Amino acid sequence: MQHSVSIRDLSLNFGSVKVLQHLDLDIAQGEFIVLLGPSGCGKSTLLNCIAGLLDVSDGQIFIGGKNVTWEEPKDRGIGMVFQSYALYPQMTVERNLSFGLRVAGMNKDEIDKRVARAAEILQMGALLDRKPANLSGGQRQRVAIGRALVRDVDVFLFDEPLSNLDAKLRSDLRVEIKRLHQRLKNTMIYVTHDQIEALTLADRIAVMKNGEIQQLSDPHTIYNKPVNLYVAGFIGSPSMNFFQGALDGNTFVCDDGTKISVANYQFANPVTGKTKAVLGARPEHIVLGEDARSMPFSTEAEIEIVEPMGSDTLAWTTIAGHQITFRVNSDVVLKSGQKVVVGFDAGRGSIFSTDTTNRL
Repeated sequence: MQHSVSIRDLSLNFGSVKVLQHLDLDIAQGEFIVLLGPSGCGKSTLLNCIAGLLDVSDGQIFIGGKNVTWEEPKDRGIGMVFQSYALYPQMTVERNLSFGLRVAGMNKDEIDKRVARAAEILQMGALLDRKPANLSGGQRQRVAIGRALVRDVDVFLFDEPLSNLDAKLRSDLRVEIKRLHQRLKNTMIYVTHDQIEALTLADRIAVMKNGEIQQLSDPHTIYNKPVNLYVAGFIGSPSMNFFQGALDGNTFVCDDGTKISVANYQFANPVTGKTKAVLGARPEHIVLGEDARSMPFSTEAEIEIVEPMGSDTLAWTTIAGHQITFRVNSDVVLKSGQKVVVGFDAGRGSIFSTDTTNRL
């Protein structure tokens, strides 16, 4: 299979500080990859290495089968969209879009054609004569995307392009970027710390921590079968509930002695003997009332906090000495102090080794 971008044994050090360590990543032609992680995990640094804005300490970068490790950014066949719009304030939208092409000496007819195409794709034909000061944040970011679009390249790099926008605009532009990818079918590498952006946009997500990729997979697998405790806790809002305890055959014994059946759980590797472990359950997998009684594990609990979210409701309680969050439909009326029966099937959850933090 032809890889659009290949990263081989990439390392980057700033002096004695190791930022990226022996990274390998293959991105297929037309794939949408999201680099996800908290601030300082190395995701933007990796993107800047691909773009040629940072010189790598070791390893190689291939784009379209060509080794571009030491090529200038302009020679790598990439278009980049930054967090800051970086538009020229004295130029109109049309001039901002065409600036790079004019500097490169492209003929006027081709420039006009590319600008018109970008304006049509991003629905900003009416904005071409305006200056950035007369545009909203969302319109400015569209122009920044358009400036990458006119370069007519195979690989687009996005560095947290929506983080300066308000929630409504972020949601709208997210849909536009997805639509753009479906229409252009270009390779896109997108950096964000926002898991909603990652889960909704990506074909595959690379979850990063301390300059290393913890898990690289499709959103469904990342969410439902996190490879370790870090990924499990990072993905999901509110995050996964965790029970500390030990695994003993088909039973998980919490630290306070509560027993939870794990008979339905599919282990990645057979576990023998008693093993210190952590059991994780997503808030939406915990049910209450009559449905809870038919679950492999159920118990009575008292509602502590209720947080209505519109379409659904979050509630907090304590089970087996652990703070637990669960999610119910907004039709279900809950009150603080109310006694309810809650339950879940550990088969839908995740179990991790306490020692290695890896999935069992």
